[in-house]
Amino acid sequence: MLFKNVCIEAFGYELPPNVISSAEIEARLKPLYDRLKLPEGRLELASGIKERRIWDAGTRPSEVSARAGKKALENSGVDPSQIECLLHTSVSRDFMEPASASFVHRTLGLSPDANIYDISNACLGFLNGMMTLAGMIELGQVQRGLIVAGESSRELLESTIESLLNNKQATRDSIKDAFASLTIGSGACALVMAHENVSKFKHRFLGGAIRCATEWSDLCRGNNSGMCTDSEKLLHEGCRLARSTWDKARKLLNWQNEDVDRTFCHQVGSAHRRLLFNSLELDLAKDFSTFETLGNTGAVALPITMAMGTEKSPPPPGSKLALLGIGSGLNCLMLGVKW
Repeated sequence: MLFKNVCIEAFGYELPPNVISSAEIEARLKPLYDRLKLPEGRLELASGIKERRIWDAGTRPSEVSARAGKKALENSGVDPSQIECLLHTSVSRDFMEPASASFVHRTLGLSPDANIYDISNACLGFLNGMMTLAGMIELGQVQRGLIVAGESSRELLESTIESLLNNKQATRDSIKDAFASLTIGSGACALVMAHENVSKFKHRFLGGAIRCATEWSDLCRGNNSGMCTDSEKLLHEGCRLARSTWDKARKLLNWQNEDVDRTFCHQVGSAHRRLLFNSLELDLAKDFSTFETLGNTGAVALPITMAMGTEKSPPPPGSKLALLGIGSGLNCLMLGVKW
């Protein structure tokens, strides 16, 4: 799916105040490590994640989504009254009902005429939100919209540590499915998008390709009380799906691999990043990563990486940026931006 009239205006993001290192997590798991004779440093060595961040206890996803949204509005120069659509796209939600978007809408003081709702699709939710909003802009339904996401990993991290310590029958093999839960981090990100006619920055959102492989839906399942992830199988099947999706996206965008100037991918860890870029035959040197210090921040991971990467080193005008999104399900979105 391609778009002719959609632009990325500005990002906003918020980082949690509390930093937890992989070494600290292993220190809490010392009784388990001692009993199973696990080597110290295993978590960081296997994932490449040195630390991750968490919000203060009691922080709601909508609170941090709104903070990121406020920054995105300020960075874009768009008045809250001009936002005609608000999408809340993270895995984390305040409640089952109402939509977390309603609390963000109230906090930001958006127009009562704005179309607001939640989109949820594991780690791909934010990119799904970009495609949804882009479609509305392309059709002329809205001129400007805001996508937000706020992920909170505190409950999952705490419950996973507690579960591992309380499982006296745990073995080296049986704890593998819980490993991914220890890599999860928190964060919030937001993005203003607009029709080209009202865009100030003219960063063209070109669209791209979507593919799924739902035969692997059971490889990663979870909730706040815990996750069960076949990390190795998920890694290989996810990269296989990514390759077919990227091939489709390149044809739609009329790009060759050498045309890509910068890449931003979903942040899982070092092994995933290496295999992904080998599978897609893309240059790893053109990629910007955040997993080392943020961990896997779910639906926030790719957009916050793009926000931080373009902030740290603004792409020259005309640069071609590839957004490489993968989520459990399995679902994949590979998108292009002309900066």
